[in-house]
Amino acid sequence: MAIPEAAPAGPGSGRGSGGGRGPARLNPADKKQLKRHPVSLKRIAALFAPHKGTIAVVVALITLSSVITLAQPFLVRAVIDDALPSGNIRLLLVLAASMVAVAALTSVIGVIQTWLATGMGQRVMHALRVRLFTHLQAQSLGFFTRTRGGEVQSRLTHDISGMQSVVTTTATGVASNLTTAVATVVAMVALSPGLSLISLVVLPPAVWLSRRVAQIRRTVTDERQRELAALHTQVEEGLSVSGVRLAKTLGTVPRDTDKFRDRSEKLVGLELRSQLAGSWRMATMQIVFAAIPAVIYLAAGFPATSGGMTIGTLVAFTGLQAAVFRPVMGLLNIGVQWVTALAFFSRIFEYLDLVPAIRAPKHPVRMDPASVRGEVRFEGVSFAYDGGADVLRGIDLALPPGTTTAVVGPTGSGKSTLASLLPRLNEVSAGRVTIDGVDVREIAPADLARIVGVVSQETYLVHASVRENLLLAAPDAGDEQLWSALAAAQIADSIGALPEGLETLVGARGHRFSGGEQQRLAIARTILRNPPVLVLDEATSALDNTTEAQVQQALERLAAGRTTLTIAHRLSTVENAEQVVVLDAGRIVERGTSARLRAAGGAFARLAARHELARS
Repeated sequence: MAIPEAAPAGPGSGRGSGGGRGPARLNPADKKQLKRHPVSLKRIAALFAPHKGTIAVVVALITLSSVITLAQPFLVRAVIDDALPSGNIRLLLVLAASMVAVAALTSVIGVIQTWLATGMGQRVMHALRVRLFTHLQAQSLGFFTRTRGGEVQSRLTHDISGMQSVVTTTATGVASNLTTAVATVVAMVALSPGLSLISLVVLPPAVWLSRRVAQIRRTVTDERQRELAALHTQVEEGLSVSGVRLAKTLGTVPRDTDKFRDRSEKLVGLELRSQLAGSWRMATMQIVFAAIPAVIYLAAGFPATSGGMTIGTLVAFTGLQAAVFRPVMGLLNIGVQWVTALAFFSRIFEYLDLVPAIRAPKHPVRMDPASVRGEVRFEGVSFAYDGGADVLRGIDLALPPGTTTAVVGPTGSGKSTLASLLPRLNEVSAGRVTIDGVDVREIAPADLARIVGVVSQETYLVHASVRENLLLAAPDAGDEQLWSALAAAQIADSIGALPEGLETLVGARGHRFSGGEQQRLAIARTILRNPPVLVLDEATSALDNTTEAQVQQALERLAAGRTTLTIAHRLSTVENAEQVVVLDAGRIVERGTSARLRAAGGAFARLAARHELARS
């Protein structure tokens, strides 16, 4: 299943309550995402089912806070109309204390509400994040080959963070805006039905004007965000170890600098336009907030519309009128916020709905690596990538315990694919691969990882110390074991000569060390794993002759006493193998010892002749 790139959440993503920030614009990528992968509301609700009690309490607190807040205007009216004119100090003190108590109570309720909502959101997102990470780890190598790493990271971090914002900010914001708007309108009608009618006439054009100016700013801000994203991408790619190396070797440093300068210069203009649009928006808001009370004061001054209104009622009403504007603006964004929220869930569920090409067995056969003999068999094995043409066809091959079998053949003959089937990095299309008579598909994944060790051409070292990289294979290993493994891999002297020894950072992807040193560290890691079956997938093909000889010695020590499947690029590495297998177009065309195959004058002899010609 092809997975499109996750769309970044820009200013148009519509997150948040919307209060005072202007309208959110619908992101076309969100609509496209939902069309491609619709989301069931029942499925979303299931995520929050364990937190029904918390949700009920949060909604109750939001409603309570909105209702209590509306006491303020009535207290103000009582102060102005009753306490002050009559000089009633006792009443004035009670009303003033009540105003402070209302503010304090709503603040405390707000803190409790935020704590509950955030905690619930964090727990839901934690469960979803772990679930998604575990599910992605179960995907085959083919999925990660087809999918860009940045996209996977975006789903796991950015989209789940966006969902958290939906849960803890947007959802509570919508609930708060709705209850506040309804309660405020009810209070306005209670204070003055006539002024309420006037307000309903004035409010829509004021909201429209504010939204229109905000939309202009959104357009400019969207463009600015796109340029910023491009700038960040250039920084991330251009200032990485690989990026700097590429720029220096291709001589693109001046070109890259010019491109960065142009983008940065464009951002200057966009920032100015964005700030200017923001100033216009603030000016519009100020006009709106000044115009609405002005109309109310004007209406209160005419006998026909005042209805004998008191000064206290007028002041209280204008306060309510100002308070209703922001929740109404927030409610107008519900549609966009809803689509954005669904798009976040859609992107996460799209990955969770991926069916792993390689599944763990329901009833695994447990195998103790210490008791494994290491007899490996490929029985009638065929394999094709994503339903395409067969890369391997009818492979029958036996690897006796403790022996080395070398697989050679031209590029594209299926050597590495064959090697990937033994540790179950890929799944056979037909036939089966067995270890001691047990199909690898029936072995528990953790056991299979301990039974089959892999050293490949592309060595991966994490950006940590030498010690931490080695402990990935054996978390409980002590220093003596670590140094013993390094010695067996013929790199103990190199590590011991470093000032920090085992604590030396290997650097991003192991760039602190040479290719040969990285390979030997990987071998030491595999030695610590101590697997009875070993796969060496062209482990020395990228090395120079001197380094290859050093690594080859380490590999020979590693392979001693183990059942070893060697994928050989250089035929010099297969001379001592008990069995040599020649692959061509996915089929075994020859097998035997190196000497016998050379004497036969067949495919292996021709490969050897070409290899010797290339070296001369």
